[in-house]
Amino acid sequence: MTGESKIYPDISKISILIPSYNEEKHIKSVIEKCSVYNLDIIVVDDGSTDNTPLLLSQAASENGINLIVLTHEKNKGKGEALKTGFIFACKNNYYGVITIDADGQHSIDEIKDFISEVEKKNPDIIVGSRFKDTKGMPFIRLAVNFLTSWIISFIALKKIDDVQSGFRFIKYNVMKTVKLETSNFDTEPEMLIKASWHGFKITNIPIKTIYNLGEFKSHINPGKDTLKFFKLIFKSIAWRFRFRKAVR
Repeated sequence: MTGESKIYPDISKISILIPSYNEEKHIKSVIEKCSVYNLDIIVVDDGSTDNTPLLLSQAASENGINLIVLTHEKNKGKGEALKTGFIFACKNNYYGVITIDADGQHSIDEIKDFISEVEKKNPDIIVGSRFKDTKGMPFIRLAVNFLTSWIISFIALKKIDDVQSGFRFIKYNVMKTVKLETSNFDTEPEMLIKASWHGFKITNIPIKTIYNLGEFKSHINPGKDTLKFFKLIFKSIAWRFRFRKAVR
């Protein structure tokens, strides 16, 4: 079993990881709000074609912001951006990362709740669940999130409230151990499935989601990403077979 570490949490060695693609409207504000925690902020610019690179350069030059920018020359998908961040975090011996989205949908004030959960329970993964406060969430998104969370929880053999949530804490040992094979929005549920099989400790905490009315535009493609989700389900069967064979 590869579960809970006995090492006492080193909060100062947690970084905030933000995958970003064409987020010129919100990225600088998100970074500035994150800077109050005095933690390293890692932004993976996933081939943005708007003013995101310029804004990241401006933010990096500001005092009091510990910003590290990693760049993909071309857009590769959210999963690849996360993997780039995970590799960097492992190479630089971070205790863990708190992942948030770059579009301003997450309340930066709630990062302190993740830190508190790490200090109290020392989990391997914390998932921020939007199901405790669904006010403002479009009904179709609520229904899809509920269904996908139920399916992934069944596959993972572990109750996970909100598998599509991008607001998480992920410890070093998870990033180092779990081998990710997907590259887009299916990467987040893939990590939960495989981490659960490895016996890592996963907890859920409530979060709220901020919908920027009139300007919110999801990068999720309903058709393509729904197809990828069902492909993920079938892939998980092969992963489970390989996993069980490896641990015999």
